[in-house]
Amino acid sequence: MVRKKGSLILCGAFLFVAWNALLLLYLWGRPPIGRLGEGGGAEPGGKEEWGMGKGKGGRVNLAGEVIRLAEEVEVQLETQKKLIKQIESHRAQWAQQRDIGKREADDAKEVKDGAVHQPPKPPLPLKDDAGDKDQTELKQTQSPSPTVASDTKLGQHQAVEVKEEVFKTNELASSVDSPEVAIPILVIACDRVTVKRSLDRLIQYRPSPKLYPIIVSQDCGHSETARVIGSYGDQVTHLRQPDLADIRVRPEHRKFQGYYKIARHYRWALNQVFNTFSQSTVVIVEDDLEVAPDFFEYFRALYPILRSDPSLWCVSAWNDNGRDALVDPSKAELLYRTDFFPGLGWMLLKEMWDELEVKWPSAFWDDWMRQPEQRKDRSCIRPEISRTITFGRKGVSLGQFFDQYLRYIKLNTEFVPFTKQDLSYLLKEKYDEKFIKDVYSAPLVKIEDLQQGGSLRGPGPYRIQYSSRDSFKVFARNLGVMDDLKSGVPRTGYRGVVSFLHRGRRVFLAPPDGWSRYDTSWS
Repeated sequence: MVRKKGSLILCGAFLFVAWNALLLLYLWGRPPIGRLGEGGGAEPGGKEEWGMGKGKGGRVNLAGEVIRLAEEVEVQLETQKKLIKQIESHRAQWAQQRDIGKREADDAKEVKDGAVHQPPKPPLPLKDDAGDKDQTELKQTQSPSPTVASDTKLGQHQAVEVKEEVFKTNELASSVDSPEVAIPILVIACDRVTVKRSLDRLIQYRPSPKLYPIIVSQDCGHSETARVIGSYGDQVTHLRQPDLADIRVRPEHRKFQGYYKIARHYRWALNQVFNTFSQSTVVIVEDDLEVAPDFFEYFRALYPILRSDPSLWCVSAWNDNGRDALVDPSKAELLYRTDFFPGLGWMLLKEMWDELEVKWPSAFWDDWMRQPEQRKDRSCIRPEISRTITFGRKGVSLGQFFDQYLRYIKLNTEFVPFTKQDLSYLLKEKYDEKFIKDVYSAPLVKIEDLQQGGSLRGPGPYRIQYSSRDSFKVFARNLGVMDDLKSGVPRTGYRGVVSFLHRGRRVFLAPPDGWSRYDTSWS
């Protein structure tokens, strides 16, 4: 292909030279095509026509002839200059394609040489370039001991087979973690100067500024908060949401103006992370959250699980029922799947943001996330013991749930080396089989038995069964767990089951065996 294009260039150059030679001969002897000026008589009916413009003694006006010829040559040379520029442009493209072809040929040769002369190497994990592709590893494949091929065609055939095998293995490979993937932390801020407490902990526990860049996106234009954020210098990136205007809402929603501004801010900030900074994932925290010592370890370990399992759409550091009396302090490493979107320190992939951004709501974004149209039967990962706590009673919710629930959430203090653990048990197929078995093999007891505890022996687990929205709410209130439902999904629930500790015993508050779907009227 490259050789053929080289021949075309030579032919073009020859035609160019021949054309100009013929052009000069032709122009010398052809009649004029335009006026030369006074006395030139170039047009029929002019003062002089060609053949009539002779000087004294019948001689041709040689000076006028030369000027005419020079002007016409100049016009033709301008045309030829444009053609040369086009040829140069095409020649640059052909040269680029020739270089690409050469590199591809060299790569094929290297693959061939490696297949014929090199011993087999163990599989290597593939790096995630900017985090946009799935993390993969090559599977070990059996192959005969390599020998030098006596026949060249045989060697080429082996090279092709090896190359095809590599491509197939890449497609079938499972997801693994890559330490090179950057996981930015997006801090959503407004007018709380106490953002300092959140940033202090993030910077204290951050293992690497390069792998965990902190981006603080500030709304509200609050100058004191801006000064606090600015005091961290290049330890954080400070963004300012530019649109501070009130949002037009219907009259009955004027008191919810804050919720509209928060939704607008989230959309702008996430677009900055994914579209301006070109990140592949992000962990979102708000300016009133304090993180645990293993916060970064937790998300680093769960990133490949989130990326590899299409039935997951987020990883959260929060347990809605994470009060001290409801969690097992000896099981800091325990993780769950949940159908309820927890928020409050959560990881999102760019692919999921691309899906959500086009229909992002104008207000109440977190409850919108919990609707079936967004969730699409997908789940999140959550911990037994929260890796975030909230210290911000001030906010648009005016302290809703804070005094009753949020202030009592237990923050993990024990560092768990999640990246050294096998977390594949969280993948849906494995998890569901064990989860269903554990829940429905647990003894079914009455709530009175749990509260009195006289007839129960051992730490459980035990199962309390609910069959309606009202029965769920009654049992939840009596057992001390949150009783609200969003689109029929209870907080921390998975397949309708809420798992927690009650007086030191593991309890499953569960629907009847054979559960199939949530009832959205239970809201």
